[in-house]
Amino acid sequence: MNVSKRQNVGEADSMAVASFVLGLLGLLVFNLVLGPLALVLGGLALVRGTARRGRALLGLALGVADLTVLAVTLAAGHGTLWQLG
Repeated sequence: MNVSKRQNVGEADSMAVASFVLGLLGLLVFNLVLGPLALVLGGLALVRGTARRGRALLGLALGVADLTVLAVTLAAGHGTLWQLG
């Protein structure tokens, strides 16, 4: 295995972990931004052949959950996320 292949797998592993962490954080804050980021990073990690396949899949699932929470929040709040006053 050459150095560039190991480096790509290492980067893919980092992407899988980042996807999981961003997806988890997205359930609490900034789900509009962190959900799609988790989806993209999880997908890239899987395409690049990560050894942490489970984390990448969890990141994808959490990214979808982030966007679902956003959609439910918008539907329940009639299109408003914050109300001042």
